[in-house]
Amino acid sequence: MAASRNEAAVDALSRLGIATENSGACLGPANWRAGGATIASINPADERPLAKVRLADAADLDAVLASAAAAAHAWREVPAPKRGEAVRRLADLLREHKDALGTLVALENGKIKAEGDGEVQEMIDIADLAVGQSRMLYGKSIPSERPQHRMSEQWHPLGVVAVITAFNFPVAVWAWNAMLAAVCGNAVVWKPSPKTPLTAIAVQHLANRVVREMQLPNVFALAICEAGETQALAADPRVALVSFTGSSAVGREIAGRVAGRFGKTLLECAGNNALVVAADADINLVVPAVLFGAVGTAGQRCTTTRRLIIHRSRQTEVLTALKSAYAQVSIGDPTDPATLMGPLIDAAAVANYTHAIAEALAAGGEIVCGGRVLPGPGFWVEPTIIAGVDNAAAFVQRETFAPILYVIPFDTLEQAIALNNGVRQGLSSSIFTRDVRVAEAFVAATGSDCGIANVNLGTSGAEIGGAFGGEKETGGGREAGSDAWQAYMRRQTNTVNWGDTLPLAQGIDFGAPGRAG
Repeated sequence: MAASRNEAAVDALSRLGIATENSGACLGPANWRAGGATIASINPADERPLAKVRLADAADLDAVLASAAAAAHAWREVPAPKRGEAVRRLADLLREHKDALGTLVALENGKIKAEGDGEVQEMIDIADLAVGQSRMLYGKSIPSERPQHRMSEQWHPLGVVAVITAFNFPVAVWAWNAMLAAVCGNAVVWKPSPKTPLTAIAVQHLANRVVREMQLPNVFALAICEAGETQALAADPRVALVSFTGSSAVGREIAGRVAGRFGKTLLECAGNNALVVAADADINLVVPAVLFGAVGTAGQRCTTTRRLIIHRSRQTEVLTALKSAYAQVSIGDPTDPATLMGPLIDAAAVANYTHAIAEALAAGGEIVCGGRVLPGPGFWVEPTIIAGVDNAAAFVQRETFAPILYVIPFDTLEQAIALNNGVRQGLSSSIFTRDVRVAEAFVAATGSDCGIANVNLGTSGAEIGGAFGGEKETGGGREAGSDAWQAYMRRQTNTVNWGDTLPLAQGIDFGAPGRAG
């Protein structure tokens, strides 16, 4: 198995242009540089290094931002449909390299190959959406109260957009932002997680091909850097918008720095997502939804199902079925098609897993299944279900990036909604029911307070056509579909007087002297 994994690694790295040692800053085609420390990208399945990356230092970051600012000035002059053609070309390259990039995601992140391929497909899907959106950056025509006046609203590019991404979706989240930001006329600077730098370098190579082939400004740039440079990126006035994906604690710090200079932020922070099982729920839908939501990506999605809020009358039945399903989860090599769950990202994630379980047991929780750290090499754990916990407990309130599912019973729908909403985060939620009244109550204004509220499907697996994001400590940002493109543009209201007089709004008579004869 290790031999096949090594062969897959060598093939994917070669096809994507990843060298043994790589520079972590890119200003455009043939313009790579790095003056910072060297790190190794570690395969979490066997703890072996995949390749090395030299990080960007402060001088590299400054050069990246200067280049991006210049590119943004040129790019905004290009008609939006032409910008869409560049994104279409990038989507074509992603289609050509989907297998290799999906494999690299599996190797560097640890999610299974099917999920790695799915993540690349998300990049393709959002690119396709952005191409269409490039012809639909609509403004508005607004009636004016003044005669012979026309009011309208239009959208202009922001300039430079910084995209700070996390390890758990190492390429898709960049695409959600970058594809739309690009068709909206912005240059994009990508700061990926240092835990998954190779996937970012691979995508940058593809973006560079588009820029070179189409002779474009260098609108896609990369800066793999440490915390100090990341804070400098957030504080730099050349960056009009910072899109941040990660923990709420870091998001709060980033948001504060950007707000201090009156910049814009788009925050996608922590989730603490609940799946509600009503008394009439279809168990044949519930079990696979919980399994995918709680076990997929080893519980390291922002939309991972972390709380199972279940009607007391169904608890024994559902937990028995879930225990049987969990027993059949194949844990192992993420590049093996038979595997359903790969490793956690690193040793710190394993420590967080064990700490959360210890807290739950100390508070009287009962392990339904799982709960063990598995032998290495690699960062392996069992998917775990814990019953007998309080929704208000600190360990339940906290987002633990691991495959731990807390079971919380309820008796009435009002209780279920209160439990669902009774956390600091507000990303995703779902309810399983056959009763349309229960379903509608859950998605009503008095129901779930999350940015995503589903009925009869799980908390994970959002389509790119809808706006993705959440409320409260999740951050309030929206990415992907619907009108999320507006976050990457500035709104301008225009009023044109095409008459010969100067009437004032609100009927004000200023008593000014008449016009010259």
